Amino acid sequence: MVHVGQDGWLFLVGGSNDVLAQYTRSWRTWPHDWRWRREVVRRADRCRRLGLRYLHVVVPEKLTIYDDRTGGLSVDVGAAPATRLRRWLRGSGAAASLVDLVEPLRAKRRTQDLYFRTDTHWTHEGCFIAYEALCRRLGATAREELREGRPLPQGELCGDLGVKMAPPRTEPFTPHALQRHAVRAYASDLVRDFEAEGRIGELHLGTHVVFRNDAPDADPRRIVLFGDSCSHFRFEVYSGMLTGLLAETFREVHFLWSPGIDWDYVAAVRPDVVIGEFAERFMARLPPHHFRHAALARLVRARKALPQDAA
Repeated sequence: MVHVGQDGWLFLVGGSNDVLAQYTRSWRTWPHDWRWRREVVRRADRCRRLGLRYLHVVVPEKLTIYDDRTGGLSVDVGAAPATRLRRWLRGSGAAASLVDLVEPLRAKRRTQDLYFRTDTHWTHEGCFIAYEALCRRLGATAREELREGRPLPQGELCGDLGVKMAPPRTEPFTPHALQRHAVRAYASDLVRDFEAEGRIGELHLGTHVVFRNDAPDADPRRIVLFGDSCSHFRFEVYSGMLTGLLAETFREVHFLWSPGIDWDYVAAVRPDVVIGEFAERFMARLPPHHFRHAALARLVRARKALPQDAA
């Protein structure tokens, strides 16, 4: 599951998404790639009909960015799922909806660590590059003061890859506090119940929170972000998460941790922008077409053994 590269760099190569196997140039991948193309086109067209804008963000795997640090592992970056999707979208009306992060991240990979060495996730520096790319696409001003944040006491991080090693591997980690003006204006019953039980660190899928930023210079637009752990919602704790950077920039940010888009929710909120964010490894599966976030939250509640609420 984990490949040991140079200088302590760990890479996810297996797992339920069989990560390394996704870097394949073959006609056998064409039907899957075509379905992903159709999904992005469908999302962009539906948002356009609603008078909204859709942006599709694929967070590249560490293998896609740091193939030069794998210690000889053969990785065909040209066959990476994110790269294939970009090629398949060329010439389509949805090509402008894709926010390419492969090139800007690879351009900066030698000057700073954009991913944690013992974890699959990007660092604050890597996330900030994605944030800047989104701001450019939206014609918004990136908040330069968020580049560094307020450093907190340094500790040791044992990431989701480091914990799989024997003995576990750690790395120095300096978190940065980002929260300045944005405040949490809403949290679903599921979020509040996990917080009440002291189990908020267990909550992933099913999360639904809204942040409000009343700073005079905040961008007035409203964003709905459907994403995963690369976006996250606890930016008062975790630096390097996309939700926090956007919440400190735009007037209102809704974050729903899910692979699908709840179109009923989008129609009710009427945001200016809908963002779909995917970690590249999750492209092994297509997202659901007919999706209700409330149903996902009920499923998570049942699986996590929380009492059912009236909702």
